Amino acid sequence: METRHILHVDQNCFFASVEMCHHPEWRNVPMAVGGDSKQRHGIILAKNYLAQAQGVKTAEAIWQAKQKCPDLLVVPAHFEQYVYYSERIREMFLQYTDKVEPFGLDECWLDITGTTAGTPVEVADEIRQRVKVELGLSCSVGVSFNKTFAKLGSDYKKPDATTEITKENFRTLVWPLPVSDLLYVGRATNSALGKMNVKTIGDLASLSPDFVVSVLGKNGQALWRSANGLEDEPVRQASYVRPLKSIGNSTTTPRDMTNREDVWKVICTLSAQVAARLRKHHFYAGTVTIWVRDTDLKSYEKQRGLPKETNDEKEIAELAMELFDESYDWHAPLRSFGVRTTHLSDEQDYHQMTIFENVEKTEKDDRVNRALDGIRARYGYNIVMRGTQMEGKGDLCPEDREDHPHGGFKEDV
Repeated sequence: METRHILHVDQNCFFASVEMCHHPEWRNVPMAVGGDSKQRHGIILAKNYLAQAQGVKTAEAIWQAKQKCPDLLVVPAHFEQYVYYSERIREMFLQYTDKVEPFGLDECWLDITGTTAGTPVEVADEIRQRVKVELGLSCSVGVSFNKTFAKLGSDYKKPDATTEITKENFRTLVWPLPVSDLLYVGRATNSALGKMNVKTIGDLASLSPDFVVSVLGKNGQALWRSANGLEDEPVRQASYVRPLKSIGNSTTTPRDMTNREDVWKVICTLSAQVAARLRKHHFYAGTVTIWVRDTDLKSYEKQRGLPKETNDEKEIAELAMELFDESYDWHAPLRSFGVRTTHLSDEQDYHQMTIFENVEKTEKDDRVNRALDGIRARYGYNIVMRGTQMEGKGDLCPEDREDHPHGGFKEDV
């Protein structure tokens, strides 16, 4: 079997680097891209290396970052610019292969097996140089025989570096790394592995696969294979569209939610936009999940199946409110809330009706929803909405809306 040649290209400090392209004077000062603190999205989204050297971390609060770095320059995000640069970078990659699989805005896998443009390392170095010269950015590239190790390679040395991980050297390079560096080892999995004294990728690789599965479930098999260099997932074609697993909204409100009425307004606003996107993608949802975070930053999720599959905002909102009423005791005000729908099915499929369902009313509600969708598509979402949405729309920021190929709220990805 031919050895594959996989690249993982990771843009260095992407958001911050794009901002510095437009403001070269920021290259010589510690700077970061931050969320809107007035909307309580006051976290660090990206930072340059001067800020990183002073301990500034992505996803920490801006006030915490400024305690470490008092002269930190924090600038607002310009997502349209990041999307523009991301698209230009992918167009460049397509000159080498049609197997280009994005992993967020700033990362991509490329399968260059069989390329005549040079050795894999030469191609990686050429890409780094082109990104630098043509776009004014820098990137790090991992070169390996599978996707997992290619990604580890791009993280191994930064900025602006190429690292090759081969079948001959991966035990030396990869196995000493923390197990948390392995793709898809999140906090919960890392905690479970830590309880088994598994601290490095090599520790995981040395375990029996059956034992790992007994502790971590079916995900354990994939992680064990990854640690041992056996992962063989293909790099997707650039034209591939990953099917959606969930559609959800989450928001951090500008002010604390202190009572049930506050929560209901936000739920109605979130549910309306979730339902609209379900209809846009021609889906029905079978399950509703809520995500709640209080002012002590403690959070939880709770989910339940719907009585019948739906893409109606009222049915989604009512179940979300029911889940909240059952699960929250108001020990503290709320800071953030999310509504997610899962178990998605195509609206053309057969859907079981309940014995209590009024078919005429259901069809009428659907016609109303479709009419609203058409009006909003033409004149903008806020042109028409329910009364509860009018009251709650100020508590929802547009950037909180997410469709998820893997499932989960925005905070999970």
